[in-house]
Amino acid sequence: MDFNTLGDFDFRGKKVLVRLDLNVSLDKSGKINDVMRIKAALPTLEYLVKNNAAKIILMSHLGRPDGKVVQALRLDGVGVVLEEFLGEKISKLDDCIGQSVKKAIGGPGRIFLLENLRFHKEEESNDSDFAKSLAALADVYVNDAFGVCHRSHASVDAVTRFMPGCAGLLLEREVRELSKVMEPEHPFVLIVGGAKVSGKVGVLENIGKKADRILIGGAMPFTFLKSEGISVGKSMVEDDKMGLAKSLMNGRMVLPEDFVISSKSLVKTVPFNEIPDDAAGMDIGEKTIDSFVKIISSARTIVWNGPMGMFEDKKFEKGTISIGKAISGSNGTTIVGGGDTLAAIDKLKLDSYTHISTGGGAMLEFLEGRSLPALEALGKAKK
Repeated sequence: MDFNTLGDFDFRGKKVLVRLDLNVSLDKSGKINDVMRIKAALPTLEYLVKNNAAKIILMSHLGRPDGKVVQALRLDGVGVVLEEFLGEKISKLDDCIGQSVKKAIGGPGRIFLLENLRFHKEEESNDSDFAKSLAALADVYVNDAFGVCHRSHASVDAVTRFMPGCAGLLLEREVRELSKVMEPEHPFVLIVGGAKVSGKVGVLENIGKKADRILIGGAMPFTFLKSEGISVGKSMVEDDKMGLAKSLMNGRMVLPEDFVISSKSLVKTVPFNEIPDDAAGMDIGEKTIDSFVKIISSARTIVWNGPMGMFEDKKFEKGTISIGKAISGSNGTTIVGGGDTLAAIDKLKLDSYTHISTGGGAMLEFLEGRSLPALEALGKAKK
């Protein structure tokens, strides 16, 4: 790892600026749906408390406010939940830069949560002046937000030009565990689901070359099948990506043998080549589940990104549950990640994986072999 870690610094008496990924999922009422990312932030914060940091200044984004103040995307609710889990008082501030923020941090209190970084358009534009204002709040910078490390944003990139910095425990673990996939123990099984082939091309091309088997689920199979001239009814297809799908197919790729389909009020399982014109595939079928589980059972390394079907609906959750349980029961190294995958793991109460990545796009880009801007920047932020 070409960057400093927490053990490289003495935090006693220091003001520490910590970039977290508290971009949690919210329901329509603003209630937090999933606290996984909040819990993932705790080890680094507990480390800083234990190692006597004088001030701990937390920052994160939430949603896509596009440089404007959006009341529903304030971090107050996140702060309340984080305070409960951490067991330490957290002072939530109304902005992330400016004199009022500096004054508050200079006053009573030890842990402070800055307001949503993306309320300032300068965050996403990687503005140096905005980054310098953030850096002026503390002595040392800690990046523990793997989920945004593929972005060139001020709080993960430009800020490193103005202060010494290091990776937090979560970021360090993400890089260590995901790096294992680069030299996997075989048999290595890559399981890819979700909606679009186009979003997984890099992983299929890079990590797919190392895999002994590539299991395809979700809506992705229908683009592959249609590219072979097989009718898929009303199933979701990327018509403009069929040529790409055809080029990606190889002898190691395993497509579903059957699907659970939905047509008006009818739900049933049919072979992959018998989907009616008025029906859409919604989940992998029983034969596919059995086939996939058998392949998974002999794997020594497994990477899973993307659900097997529309798990949000109970009628179409069996594929994701079955594959998720098979992976969790493996004796090999099991790495799972991606926003929809994490949502499935949480909703369906799946667990027991070697590593659950908090990064969606960041995980994919790392596995694609691409350089992540924030990791490069952190490598330059020496003591």
